[in-house]
Amino acid sequence: MTLVAVASGWRARLKSEWLLLLFAALALALALFDPRPLADYRRWLQLPTLAGLLGLMLAIQGIRDSGLVQHAAGALAARVHSLRALGLLLVTSAALLATVLTNDVSLFLVVPLTLAIGAISNLPVARMAVLEALAVNAGSTLSPIGNPQNLLLWQHAQSPFPRFALAMLPAAAVMFALVAALTLAWLPKGRAMLRPSQVDGHPVAAPLAAGSLLALLLMVLAMEYGLALPGALVLAAAYALIARHVPARIDWLLLATFVAIFLCLGHFAELPLVRHGLDRLALDRPLTLFACGIAISQVISNVPATVLLLDRAHDATALAVAVNVGGAGLAIGSLANLIALRLANQPHGLRLFHRVSIPFLLVSAPLVYLAWRWLG
Repeated sequence: MTLVAVASGWRARLKSEWLLLLFAALALALALFDPRPLADYRRWLQLPTLAGLLGLMLAIQGIRDSGLVQHAAGALAARVHSLRALGLLLVTSAALLATVLTNDVSLFLVVPLTLAIGAISNLPVARMAVLEALAVNAGSTLSPIGNPQNLLLWQHAQSPFPRFALAMLPAAAVMFALVAALTLAWLPKGRAMLRPSQVDGHPVAAPLAAGSLLALLLMVLAMEYGLALPGALVLAAAYALIARHVPARIDWLLLATFVAIFLCLGHFAELPLVRHGLDRLALDRPLTLFACGIAISQVISNVPATVLLLDRAHDATALAVAVNVGGAGLAIGSLANLIALRLANQPHGLRLFHRVSIPFLLVSAPLVYLAWRWLG
């Protein structure tokens, strides 16, 4: 392959990476309009988060390359015969995993399994990716360690683990009930039709599967104890030496997209105009804080929104409820949405997500607020 052909292939691929190009252009414009010290850019880059994503992508790609996911998909699809039951099982698994393994780890486990099941059955993968994105946002809402914004607010409030979870229970319950109802209403009614020729066609490379499962466990532990960067470097080196095809197959442009998003949103949140505008809001009122948390999450994602409002909010629980609800709506509301859509890689996936997620936010927001105020 000539150098011209390689360059042409990369240009064609970059044309489809409109999100990367958009945020890279915005980040560059902000850097020119409002120059900042290099230390600010390093802080906005969120290296531990990027390292965690890299480690997870390496481990999950190793699991997929081993054939273990495809084998598990065949076993699961053969035992659950209803499409709606299968979909509800996957959605519930995603939500439960998100409470203990965080929302992004849950997606890295469940979405590849869903893709593998979709390859051997009539399960609608695009719809499932949307449902699983909503499910992990609902499940992670319950737990102080379910997502970055909860972890930050839990530590800021210095609240006991059970008390924080109990305070978030009404919001999480309403959101998951809506996701479950949407799953049953939106998925086709009928049997899961398997393609027998593909069910048993995936032998498992046991050493790679076992090693990658161990790598996933070690990466989750490294993230939990603040060692994401050294953990990712160790995994990258191990795969480069033992299974070099794994690093070559991960989605490097997804990491580049998150770099651009972090730089752009981090800079935007610290613009003087944005900060002065927030200082004028009456965030001591629960409804105002709830509405602002959701609205700002739609613009800069819920983790930067949490950081922006943390010192201005008088009620950490109210802010936690708001930014978790704000994970629905626009895809940028939660980075988990972007991960789910990218992992699924379905045609018109973003359009389908917004057709469902925006109405979901409009319905869930008032119901969550009422449940939280009544039961909280």
